[in-house]
Amino acid sequence: MPQVTMRQMLEAGVHFGHQTRYWNPRMADYIFGARGKIHIINLEKTLPLFNDAMNFVSGLAQKRGTILFVGTKRSARDAVKEEAARCGMPYIAARWLGGMLTNFRTVKQSVARLKELEAGATDGTFDRLVKHEILSLQREREKLEKSLGGIKDMGRLPDALFVIDIGHENIAVLEAKKLGIPVVAVVDTNYDPSLVDYAIPGNDDAIRAVQLYARAVADAVLEGKAAAPQIAASEKDEFVELDADGNPVTKKDAADRDNRRNKPAPRKAPPNRRGAPAGKRGDAPRGGADRSE
Repeated sequence: MPQVTMRQMLEAGVHFGHQTRYWNPRMADYIFGARGKIHIINLEKTLPLFNDAMNFVSGLAQKRGTILFVGTKRSARDAVKEEAARCGMPYIAARWLGGMLTNFRTVKQSVARLKELEAGATDGTFDRLVKHEILSLQREREKLEKSLGGIKDMGRLPDALFVIDIGHENIAVLEAKKLGIPVVAVVDTNYDPSLVDYAIPGNDDAIRAVQLYARAVADAVLEGKAAAPQIAASEKDEFVELDADGNPVTKKDAADRDNRRNKPAPRKAPPNRRGAPAGKRGDAPRGGADRSE
């Protein structure tokens, strides 16, 4: 798990909340006090919740899970895009399109269109078109790349969301909640922490604070991915076959037995009808009338 200290949080400004008049009463347990009409967040309570969230992210990455990074506000775009790309996870950094989770089938069609346009730009398909058609396709491609470029390799719904500012990304949080997708989110003093599964009380506006969150989540993902092969190797059990007496069967004995089973059986010769006894000449055919009469 990535180690983030309380001093690092203080230096990044994680403890600065919103103005006191905008506070949410459900954040009262995480507020230390107020200074100059600005709430101060209690980092002694933030740090354990932060560590719990990182443990969840790391465990999910160990299981090959997908965490979708979401941060479309100006102060979060660059950090979200950079850290998600570093750990190989999808991201949304431009604008959340309604139905991106609940109508994922349509989103996949748009992603397929984006890949089609990218292929057309590289294989020479655009070279056979007139200029205004090329410009139109390029604009379409740029628009799709801006909104869907971060999830074009996400073939299925994510296993969790990491969100900066649940108020700004309220549609994403609601869609995830509707589908039962866990949400790890930074929650400032003006929002309800019960709306998400793993709330991190902290400043969701300061660039340095956002960079700290995104970097820690990316580190947790990379740590989980690195541990995944070790877990798979340790959980692998070797199958030992026993014979009728309870003794282990060697590989050679098992191979000989399989060869005997796979050997084709000899084909049986058809019955010889030539040696069958012929009927007496004077006998009438079976079932026929007697011609002597």
